[in-house]
Amino acid sequence: MDRNTLIGISLVFALFVIWQQVMAPSAAEMEANKRAQDSIAQLETRNQAIDSLDTVSKDSQEVKTEAAVVLSDSAKIAQAASAFGPFAAAANGEEKDIVLENELLKVVLSNKGGRIREVELKQYSKVLEDSSFVQTKIPVKLLEDAKNKFEYILPLAAVPGEGVPTGQLYFEASEQSATSVTLRASAGEGRYFEQTYTLTPNSYKIDYDVRFEGLNTLIANNVQDIKLNWVNFIDPIEINRNYERNYATVYFKPTEENPDYCSCTGDDTEDATGKRLKWVAHSNQFFTSGLFADQSFTGAAMETKVLDEKNQDLKRLYSEVLIPYGHAPSETFSMSLYSGPNEFKRMKAMGDDFEDVIPFGWSIFGSINRWVIRPIFNFLSSFLGSAGFVILMLTLLVKLLVFPLSYRMLYSQAKMGALKPQLEQLKVKFKDDTQQIQVETMKMYREFGVNPLGGCLPMLLQMPIWFALYRFFPASIEFRQASFLWATDLSSYDVIARLPFEIPLGFGSHISLFTILWAGTTLIYTYYNTKHMDFSANPAMKWMQYIMPVMFLGFFNSFASGLTCYLLFSNVINIGQTILTNTYLIDKDKIKELLDKNKAKPKKKSAFAERLESAMKEQQRIQAEREAAKKKKK
Repeated sequence: MDRNTLIGISLVFALFVIWQQVMAPSAAEMEANKRAQDSIAQLETRNQAIDSLDTVSKDSQEVKTEAAVVLSDSAKIAQAASAFGPFAAAANGEEKDIVLENELLKVVLSNKGGRIREVELKQYSKVLEDSSFVQTKIPVKLLEDAKNKFEYILPLAAVPGEGVPTGQLYFEASEQSATSVTLRASAGEGRYFEQTYTLTPNSYKIDYDVRFEGLNTLIANNVQDIKLNWVNFIDPIEINRNYERNYATVYFKPTEENPDYCSCTGDDTEDATGKRLKWVAHSNQFFTSGLFADQSFTGAAMETKVLDEKNQDLKRLYSEVLIPYGHAPSETFSMSLYSGPNEFKRMKAMGDDFEDVIPFGWSIFGSINRWVIRPIFNFLSSFLGSAGFVILMLTLLVKLLVFPLSYRMLYSQAKMGALKPQLEQLKVKFKDDTQQIQVETMKMYREFGVNPLGGCLPMLLQMPIWFALYRFFPASIEFRQASFLWATDLSSYDVIARLPFEIPLGFGSHISLFTILWAGTTLIYTYYNTKHMDFSANPAMKWMQYIMPVMFLGFFNSFASGLTCYLLFSNVINIGQTILTNTYLIDKDKIKELLDKNKAKPKKKSAFAERLESAMKEQQRIQAEREAAKKKKK
């Protein structure tokens, strides 16, 4: 890593700082987030009050004696009638499971709430590690946390509060088959709320309809929307919990805008009240559960809550979705559910940019991953069985694509190297006068037609590819549980040794061999690439090149081994490419001839060169005045 490379990295970091300032939320956005938080807090209070309805009441005198009492049947009926109105009969029952299956899914529904209790993905496994790090595999299950909720709030005029929560009602199953079921909660006199689930063959899509039959006589006239409260506790599925925690969040798609999402790394809220939405999705690293409207939802409020690392769950995802209600005697709202893996083609087939849920990144980085890197990877995978060999071929292709830029960088370095003897003479001539050495060095560069930043631009142009690959490997489900050499999962870190203690700064309690090899080859490449360069003007720059790979050990040690494998291959190819290019493609004698011709040509200073030289002379003058002032004091 030469001086130009370091300058390029510094420029990129500066761009990121500017980007963060520009993208900081405005006062209006912060106020909107506050309103969403207040709304969600009110909903949580309501949910707690509803949960308390399942607790048996206690007589005030018996509470004093700490003795529980069982209400009489008539008292229970009165209590249910007060809380559930016409749905009081449906508030009592026995919970039972209903199972639907197709080639890919096993869906378990509960008659209590008529909701999905768990979804088993038949073609995917979850790896468990015991205290001895022995691994076993079990099926991947989504939406299976007992604390989850998926319930509608039916705003009945005769019921106090917000309304009747369907999560407390027991539904009766009808029209049931292996792939479809209709669940109905009766309000008496032919009135009911109904949910129908139908599995699509060989698909992770579930057709889902809700029907309001005769409820127009019960629901308040001023109601225009029915609330759906969806709470999803994200359980860990992957070995790398930190990765999975950072990727879990809520995504949503306004009908006239691009998909958006809550923050992945911290607590966040998004208020889309008043916006028409096409879908809302709860996603983790490789699996997503999304709810689609055939037409559109009339709004939503979303929240993500990062849970403590000691908690068995990673995050709590919450969405309050508004469903339009038109007060018709019989009204159906059609939706669909996707509960499955983040497979690009399947999610794209769902439509409405649902594939953007896959965290490939946004802007140019996401576009490179979706439409360049991913198609190349899929093409290579079609005839290469090993994901590791695909990474190797992908590295070779990327290096071929950027070789013209790499050649320009190496050629610029060769020109700088050809001037090294003359630069050494300047140091001898001016000795410790670093300011004068810098002025004369710039003159020499201009005289010989050498651009000291010539190797910087090619590196900057490659940056989008590097940042895209940084997001590609941990987001691509194709690398999940794919093994290569000693790595058992290219979407997570590889482990060559376990440590009996935890190393801070992200290093962890393991050692990644791919990361160690990457750091080693980076040091070798840095040594070979800069051994002909002159660092006498700034010796610290030389040592910084060797310190940086060591500093990044903590970051890459717990990163996806697919990326560190790619970086290792990239370093090896870089070393070979540099040796071959300098040996066979770059003629140093011709470079010297070119420099001599440039020296003989008449020179015209550019405006930038004049400003730079003036600035250096001014700096030199100020330094001289300071030294003169010091001598006078003495």
